Parts: sequence; structure tokens; C-alpha cells
Amino acid sequence: MDYFESDTPLLKAAIRIVRRLTDSGHQALLAGGCVRDALLGRKVKDIDIATAARPEQVEALFAGETYAVGRAFGVVVVRMDGYNYEVATFRADGEYLDGRHPEKVSYADAAADAERRDFTINGLFYDATSREILDFVGGRDDLKRRYLRAIGDPVARFTEDRLRMLRMVRFASVLEFDIDPATAEAAAACAGGLRLVSAERIAQEFTRMLVESPRPSVALEWLDRLGLLQQFLPEVAALRGVRQPPQFHPEGDVWTHTLMMLDRMPRERDATLAYAVLFHDIGKPPTTSIGQDADGNEIIRSPNHAAVGSEMAYEILDRLRMPAELRDNVAALVRRHMTFSELPRMRKPTLRRFMGAPTFKWDLALHRLDAACSSGDFSVLEFAERKMEEFKNEPVLPKPWIMGRNLLAAGMEAGPEMGAWITRASDYQLDGRFASREELLAHILGEWRSGVMPERLETSSAPEEQP
Repeated sequence: MDYFESDTPLLKAAIRIVRRLTDSGHQALLAGGCVRDALLGRKVKDIDIATAARPEQVEALFAGETYAVGRAFGVVVVRMDGYNYEVATFRADGEYLDGRHPEKVSYADAAADAERRDFTINGLFYDATSREILDFVGGRDDLKRRYLRAIGDPVARFTEDRLRMLRMVRFASVLEFDIDPATAEAAAACAGGLRLVSAERIAQEFTRMLVESPRPSVALEWLDRLGLLQQFLPEVAALRGVRQPPQFHPEGDVWTHTLMMLDRMPRERDATLAYAVLFHDIGKPPTTSIGQDADGNEIIRSPNHAAVGSEMAYEILDRLRMPAELRDNVAALVRRHMTFSELPRMRKPTLRRFMGAPTFKWDLALHRLDAACSSGDFSVLEFAERKMEEFKNEPVLPKPWIMGRNLLAAGMEAGPEMGAWITRASDYQLDGRFASREELLAHILGEWRSGVMPERLETSSAPEEQP
């Protein structure tokens, strides 16, 4: 039976590698995730090959087409028809002392190679010649049951590479599988070891959970239940149990609200939106207080949580070694998410500047999710969409009429005060108060010479207690 889409260029090139190996007397099989995904009917995005050929034999057979990136572990990268394939010699791994790599490897057969892998669903092979699945670890049955189970001793598997605990959660959430109780129990027992994994590796796995999972809440619940979340994102674990004003958040606490938003994200999403959703209320645990008004009614407040949360989000993403652009954009989205509700009350310059920000497309998406998972009030979003339609035939932020050189030519000194005057001129321009650059420049210079202080035009501040 042919389990793969045989007409794909990716598979055709892989089969060419397999045939060259088998024609030379070496068993060669498609291995691991590509077999799993083919059996599940998922798109196969990359293909790994396992073979009885030794690395030097692979290099000889594909002379000029190889990169020896993992030769110490029996792995050679073969480039074929524009695609790169990892061709790994069947092996059995020795002891893992660094929590990631075996101290030594010994070449073996396909059955032993399967035993060294992480989960049964990843321990399958496909013989492209006979078109048969080779299963030495019970992976096919687990696939049918949609069951995630470690191969052999789960504690040993997680001790060998501690990142496997996060891979387990990612597979469970992305593939929508259950986790074998013994495997989950072992992960909980080994959770503390996650602190020894590099931030970059953790971030890569966690980002895939947020971006690829049909319901990211499944991943968050597993991470929290197994004690893994506390190891690398204690600030997110702290969201559970943080109360919110019921008139704005009938859905429940901050944890519930955040997970609801994660699950409502569009299926095609990027990391910026996912992290903005995850962190938008991250500032509530340290800022929330519960008191009473004069009539004895309970009041729940989280003053300044957006600003506090913005700083926290930046620090967390920096700790995870995430790219600078992602850190900056997510921090801005968290900081602005309360201000969004003030759009209808903003003066035109402030509104246009807000809408002209590079993060505005994510601001819209974040507010839509926030409203859908709390009050259900989409009036501000509808206002924003009307304004977008109004501004669609003109740049939201037009080229500024007044630049520093214009003010320098008039005798103004460079410095913070000049910057304030440039901002004030921009506000006037966006407000449509003047018909031309010359008229605006004359007005600005007149104010400057008369001693007017260059404060910004009226802006709006964000409310503290609304969603």
C-alpha cells in the first residue's frame, strides 16, 4: 500500500536516495515523523532516511552531494534535486550525560534504531521498495488510538533529552492525541530538568505549540498540569486564579480568559499574535487588588496592568532569546491593548498615529479576540474598521510637512524642544487644520516666537478596569 503522495518532488527525490542505497546493497527506509504524518493523512514537510550504510559509504555513494553535519552520530545530509535529507545510519545510543547527546553511538539494525527514539508514533519506518510499514515499537496501534507513549522507559527517554517533555506536549496538542498516563507521570517527575535546556530550544518548541495547535489551551493545560510551565514561564502559570471584574469578564479568571483567546485565534496565525494573546494580561497578577466601594460592593482593580505587562512580556521574550522584532512588537501590543478601547474618543492626530503604527493589524486581531472572549462588545472594532475605510484612499500617516531642517533654517536650536515642535506640527497636520505646508510652518514658527510651550495636542488615556 502506498501511504505517501508519490507525485511530490520531495518524495521523488527521497526515493532516488533510497534506491541508490538499496541498489548498492544497503537497507534504506523512510523514518520517523514523515511516516507518522503520512499515516495520519497530514502533509509531509520533510523526510528523513535511515539506512544500514555507514556514513563514509553514504558519502561515497553521493560524492559531491553531501554535508557531514552530524557524522559523529552517523548522520550525513544529502542534497538531491534541491532538497536536503538527513541520512542516518541505524544506531543504538550510549549513555546521555549532557541531557541531549549520547556519549557514543554504535551502529545497529532498524529494530535497535527504533528503540532509541522518543515516542512510538515516531519509531515507524517505511520501506519504499516493498511499500510496507516496519513497526518494532507498537507505533501503528498508538496512531490508531491517537495515543502518545514513550518508547521503553519514559524516565530514561526524558533524561536522555529533556526537551522531549515539551515535544510530548506539542505532539499531544498539535495532533490532538492523548498522553499515556505512565509517560505523563514520568514527565511530571522529570519536569525540573527542563531548567537545564537552553532557552532557544524551549522557545522553538513552545512557539510551535502556540502557532500550530488547533487548540493551544490543550498545550497550556498539559504544561501546567505536569509542572513544566512553572519551569520556564512562571508568569503565565501565575494567571490561574487571578480574578477579574465579572461585569467585564463573565468568563472567569485571567487564565480562563487567556486560554479562550488562544483557542479562538485564526488557524493561520503568526508568533506575534500568539504571544500578544498569551501575554496581554500578564501584568494582572502583580497589579490586581480586591477592595470595596462605599456601599460595600466588591471592586477588582488591575491598575496600569498593560504598562506593567508590556515590560514583563519584553523581559520574558528576551529571556527566551526571541528575535528583537518579535519582542518589540509583542511588548507594544500588550502596552496598547487597553488604549485600543479609546479609539472613538481620540483626537484625529492621535487616532491616525495609533492606526499608523506597524502593529495595528495585530492590534485589531488582539482586540477582536479580547472582546469575543469577554464582554462581546465589538463597537470599538467596528469604529476602527469604519476609520480604516475612511483612510483607505490616503496614507494613514502622510509624509510630514515639517522637518527638523525647516525649523533649523528658522533659527530654532536642535534638541528635545525641537522634537516637541515637530510632533506638534505633525498633530496639526493630521488634524487637518492647515491647507498647506507653508501655512503650517508659519503657524508653528509664530507659536514658537510668541513663547508658546510645544505640548502635544490633547490625547486619550486608557481605562484601568475594562477588558
